[in-house]
Amino acid sequence: MSHWQQREGGGRFAIWLIRTIALRIGRKPTRILLYPITLYFFLRRANERLASRLYLERVLGRPVTHRDIFHHIHLFAATLLDRLFFLARGERDFRVEVEGLAELDERLRAGRGVFLIGSHQGSFEALRALGARCPDVPLRVVLDKQKTPALTAVLEALAPDVGAAVIDASLGGTSVALAMAESAANGAMLALLADRGHQGEASRIVPFLGSPAPFPVGPWLLASALKIPVMLCMGIYLGGDRYRLIFEPFAESIDIPRAGRAAALDDIVGQYASRIEHYCRAYPFNWFNFYDFWQETVPADEPAAASTGLPRRSDA
Repeated sequence: MSHWQQREGGGRFAIWLIRTIALRIGRKPTRILLYPITLYFFLRRANERLASRLYLERVLGRPVTHRDIFHHIHLFAATLLDRLFFLARGERDFRVEVEGLAELDERLRAGRGVFLIGSHQGSFEALRALGARCPDVPLRVVLDKQKTPALTAVLEALAPDVGAAVIDASLGGTSVALAMAESAANGAMLALLADRGHQGEASRIVPFLGSPAPFPVGPWLLASALKIPVMLCMGIYLGGDRYRLIFEPFAESIDIPRAGRAAALDDIVGQYASRIEHYCRAYPFNWFNFYDFWQETVPADEPAAASTGLPRRSDA
């Protein structure tokens, strides 16, 4: 399986500098800086440009231009910047629409906890908007702090309480499972992203945007062990200061029997991939997996594409 091995852009000083400038001059002026930053990464990161084009070709169903790819990277940069403001100021800088809050609240009232599963679409940080709407329910986010240590350190310095509530996936499966089970027993919301695998993680190959693609099974094995309601959660970025936080019921409980386990996982992961595809088609520039998601072969000496000037993938 081809795993996400994306480099962390900048470094501790660069991220600290952007954070300092952003919080001093405010969100709107800082957004102007996103254009030269986006241009820098557009010019310097050939692999990410290519990954963007291959994804956009699939989801848009047409030739992709430089403008499309630049817009895709710019939206990612915008959501990354907004993470600072969500953590430092909550949702006061944003207009956050929420869909499915009644369904979420209904499941939370049972006191068993809720498992929120998302993808790398929009901003998962928009979940912070739930703080004002569900103030009595703790939110525990599962993420690997070692993947982006510089960014994680800066964000946790902004909101130490949020950092303390993170369940660090790098600690290993047993520790993560125990921490999640304890939080669920206290009626918490547990949240993680389930569309990106890591080295050594088991996966299932299911249809996604017209071709087979690998999705990790770990989140679904955790859900099966927890036996709590599962909802999909998307923090879609709509541009400007607008986000749409979507909660969609997925299953009241995940059951993966030992007999027929592979078929059960294929069915569950396939349903998840289908819903992610739905949101990709509805909001095509919101999906931020800038790597070889479909494990396509891209020869280094391939000729440039007429529409974009980027190398084309092999059709063999």
